[in-house]
Amino acid sequence: MDWSDRIGRRLKPRDLHIFLAVAEQASMAKAAERLSISRPVVSKTIADLEQTLGVRLLDRTPHGVELTPFGRALLKRSLAVFDELRQSVKEIEFLADPGVAELRVGFSEVAAAGLVPAAIDRLSQRYPRLSVQTEQGNAATMLDLLRARRCELAVIRPTAAEPDFAAEPICYEQLFVVTGSESKWARRRKLTLAELIDEPWLLSRAEIQPGGPAFEAFHAIGAAVPRVVTSESLNLRYGLLATGRFITLIPGSALYYGPQRSPIKVLPIDIPRWSLPLSVVTLKGRSLSPIGQLLTNCLHGLAKALEKGYGATPS
Repeated sequence: MDWSDRIGRRLKPRDLHIFLAVAEQASMAKAAERLSISRPVVSKTIADLEQTLGVRLLDRTPHGVELTPFGRALLKRSLAVFDELRQSVKEIEFLADPGVAELRVGFSEVAAAGLVPAAIDRLSQRYPRLSVQTEQGNAATMLDLLRARRCELAVIRPTAAEPDFAAEPICYEQLFVVTGSESKWARRRKLTLAELIDEPWLLSRAEIQPGGPAFEAFHAIGAAVPRVVTSESLNLRYGLLATGRFITLIPGSALYYGPQRSPIKVLPIDIPRWSLPLSVVTLKGRSLSPIGQLLTNCLHGLAKALEKGYGATPS
């Protein structure tokens, strides 16, 4: 298939835009309505694309349309094409007027509890007209959003190497053992982890799995992970800490940069750091926009300040 004669002169961005709408809506009629054009125009555009490429892109069904393997391949590359165009426009806008910028960022709940809001706050003070679109979820959800080009970068702790992603480490998070200020343990100046084995704990699944900080801490004293309430939610942790009964782990970034919550007490117990770093993750080969790079630099700066702050236990 000769690119210049058969593809380059016949394939137009408008055709790909219509194709993307059909793929997203799974219906030519809905795509036509969304784009405010007639259904025959949509149908002809898809037919012309299929003729140009020499393959069937869509299977017509009684319930709409479904992408063929060829259609899925075109969808993936089309998303990349329009994303690169969007990035180019954003970079031009930033260079023309640095005060105007748009950032699309995803993050985990841990990152949302301290580092990310602190970084966005600093950037928004420098660029008051900065527009930020955010997505929050677990690592797997964030990777899906990156693949779909709905986020430029994600601040997460990736659990495994992914061939189509690049990860730039920000910090190896330090965790602190925390209880409510009314807990019977709150006034103890000397305390061991072994004394807390029979207490109710609230931990995340990742923390209690092999390699996780809680697992490694209890393993080091020859004990199994105690009975726990399992949750990824920091809001739930603070809520249960207020009862004075529960013990949990809170990331240092949330203690230093996060908002003041219910009264808590950091206990004098050392816990291993995360062996996996909190990282800025992007699609491999995709250049960050100027504002995306500024956010990454800001996160590095906050992480360095946080590292210095670990010299004094937060209260």
